[in-house]
Amino acid sequence: MDSSLTPARIVAALDEYIIGQHEAKRYVAVALRNRWRRLQAPPEQQADITPNNILLIGATGVGKTEIARRLAALADAPFVKVEASKFTEVGYVGRDVESMVRDLAEQSVQLVRQRRQAAVRAQAQEAVESRILDALIPPVKSPAGFRPGATSADAPDADADAEPLDLVPSAPDSDAALNARTRERLRDKLRAGELDHRKIDIAVEQSGPTSIGMMLPPGMDESSMQGLQEMLSGMLPRGNQRTRNVSVAEARKLLLDEEAAKLIDMEEVKEEAIRRAENAGIIFIDEIDKVASSGRASGGSGGRGPDVSREGVQRDLLPIVEGSVVSTKYGPVRTDHILFIAAGAFHVAKPSDLIPELQGRFPIRVELAALSEEDFYQILQKPKAALTRQYEALLAAENVQLDFEEAALRALARVAFQLNAEVENIGARRLQTVMSHLLSDILFAIPDDAPADGRVVVTAALVEERLAGLVQKRDVSEFIL
Repeated sequence: MDSSLTPARIVAALDEYIIGQHEAKRYVAVALRNRWRRLQAPPEQQADITPNNILLIGATGVGKTEIARRLAALADAPFVKVEASKFTEVGYVGRDVESMVRDLAEQSVQLVRQRRQAAVRAQAQEAVESRILDALIPPVKSPAGFRPGATSADAPDADADAEPLDLVPSAPDSDAALNARTRERLRDKLRAGELDHRKIDIAVEQSGPTSIGMMLPPGMDESSMQGLQEMLSGMLPRGNQRTRNVSVAEARKLLLDEEAAKLIDMEEVKEEAIRRAENAGIIFIDEIDKVASSGRASGGSGGRGPDVSREGVQRDLLPIVEGSVVSTKYGPVRTDHILFIAAGAFHVAKPSDLIPELQGRFPIRVELAALSEEDFYQILQKPKAALTRQYEALLAAENVQLDFEEAALRALARVAFQLNAEVENIGARRLQTVMSHLLSDILFAIPDDAPADGRVVVTAALVEERLAGLVQKRDVSEFIL
């Protein structure tokens, strides 16, 4: 994490994508900054400084997931989102809670690998060029392989219909010297993109089977599957190569990752990835209210029904959130300093319905406010990923300019707010269904029936015509997700 990423700057960065919810932004900003502060503390104190896990409470679509996702992007930290309702307690078929940590380790390895590969990209590109040149002009092994004064038509593996490569030397020389000069001329053409259309044969690495799910008995959990897959992977053939006939441009893409992977030490990648997962990882547990026992506060369900399973999932979650060691295929991962952000609507259950031990592991509770009509108006225009900008970009691909009048944005915000109030509150997601209905005819007509001036203006009258009648009649079945 960058030391210049102060809480105020974190909030300012979140404001670019998320409207409102200032209290939640402040808490997550402090939690993120505390990750950096802990690493600056004396080593003997770092182990004692535990993260302040956060419980976000609010209806769907108010920004809970987006806050967590953007926070991880700001910190360039490994991030996974899981749904608590997908887990089952130990002994039952389904995902076990430890799989979230394995997913985090996998995500961390991918981040570190991509960063390392980006650092050696220039070297990898040179290696790719050499392999492509070998395919175009194989190295000369004997005088009979390539003669001084030969033309491109005499070159090995030359395409019959390809343009001449201008390989004639200025004076007779040894085959090796001629080959070296030819490769340099060809390298210049390659870098200029003049050979991108030529077809060559390349050998690409083909890994063994990545999934053995068909060989597993039904009901095997993910942990056992991962262990068995690792065991069998050692017995499966590795490094198989397959020859493909592709263009030079396609060969670049196929070979670049392969060559970059050869230049990095995967053991170092794994070690760094584990450290990042342990010290900077963020796990977002959504729908945690779905595993809360709604009758807990009033005495529970007497040990019967789904509440037993829900409480079992909570008790399985507890050691992960509290701090334990989880085995992954990259090595053991300690969860003591992973930041956990849980979220739920809590319409039926209450936060107090969670088991007391789990409640205590989420000391920061933040209630996110429901979106107002003004919030909808701001969401339509201020965020970098605003829906209006997305639709403008879509129509720009058809050379059509899409403009929204301010009055139209106000009308859209009012319609979305009313639909949430009268049907079901799905938060900002309501804007997606409203915008889709509003612009569906326009998107269908273009480009076959594009406006002569190449411009479409969305007015308040158009919004009223397309949407207001539906609100008045409450005929909103198509807006229910």
